[in-house]
Amino acid sequence: MSRPPRDETIPESDRFLQAPHPRMTKEVFGHDAAQAQLLEAYRSNRLPQAWIIGGREGIGKATLAWHFARFVLANPDSTMAEVRNATDLSVPPDHPAARRIASLSHGDLTLTRREWDPKTKKLFTEIRAPDVRRLMDLFRQAAGEGGWRISLLDAADDLNKTSANALLKLIEEPPARSLFLMVAHRPAHVLPTIRSRSRMLHLEPLKATDVVRAMKQAGEPWSRATADDLNAAAERGNGSVREAMRLLEGKGLALARRLEALLARLPAVDWVEVHDLADILVGRDGQEDFETTLTTVFDWLDATVHAAATDAPARLAPYAQVWEKIAASARETEAYNLDRRPLILSIFSDLAAAARTARA
Repeated sequence: MSRPPRDETIPESDRFLQAPHPRMTKEVFGHDAAQAQLLEAYRSNRLPQAWIIGGREGIGKATLAWHFARFVLANPDSTMAEVRNATDLSVPPDHPAARRIASLSHGDLTLTRREWDPKTKKLFTEIRAPDVRRLMDLFRQAAGEGGWRISLLDAADDLNKTSANALLKLIEEPPARSLFLMVAHRPAHVLPTIRSRSRMLHLEPLKATDVVRAMKQAGEPWSRATADDLNAAAERGNGSVREAMRLLEGKGLALARRLEALLARLPAVDWVEVHDLADILVGRDGQEDFETTLTTVFDWLDATVHAAATDAPARLAPYAQVWEKIAASARETEAYNLDRRPLILSIFSDLAAAARTARA
């Protein structure tokens, strides 16, 4: 990989808290069919050169992408006995390719993600064009080990217009034996021309039992949680390991319950309770609680929209509009490090208005 060794003190945008990075995760849970599809595509010698692995955040998309990249680099010839006899995408952890990938030092693999800004001491809010252009260094040269050159991007949602177009140019004219693996939490928002040139692999949310297994595998502090808390977080995580882990952090479960109670009362709003919650979310220490709040709100909107689509499609518009407004306001608040209190107050004001309009 054409970059210096990573400073372990710098946060990784594609890693959640202290959970193992997806490249270090030993097992893919709950996505056997997706593994089989990737394996068969590789065996067939008709492997699409660009893949979008889509689905809800935290369900194992990146883990699957890393498993596939590791498998291809460890077995660069699809006719190898190891490929013909494989039942999944696992690679022994002591395999040379696996060791180099774990240390981000494999010369034929590059990772594109939001990088660290040394000026602001924060992660950039987007994947920038220079981040994508670094891929050109990999694809200008022959594979160092005579096999594949792989680009893993996590996540395509973070591309801006310029970086998306830079990536498109590479995908449009890919060198032979090159592979683009793109994680996308909202595939519909990926540049349409990128989507049209990629194979879509959509992953479904995990079963609660698989979420629990994944959290136990992640180690402490999640493996130390009680069975009741693990199961409660898994059920509320809606198939996302990331969200279940967040709920087990600090007061995550209690906060989610308070939010759900507030949302259930809409269009009525308990403003005393909302102001109290807003006070909790201010400051750097409230980051994870802020993420839990946004996820709980969007999960409620998702459930409400699905119910309206079945029972009363005409009621969809107010919720779709408020969804986009909240998402845009949240991005702006994070990008400019704004006070979160006004955002929380406006979220409940807008949700109440949408609920009243939908019921009218």
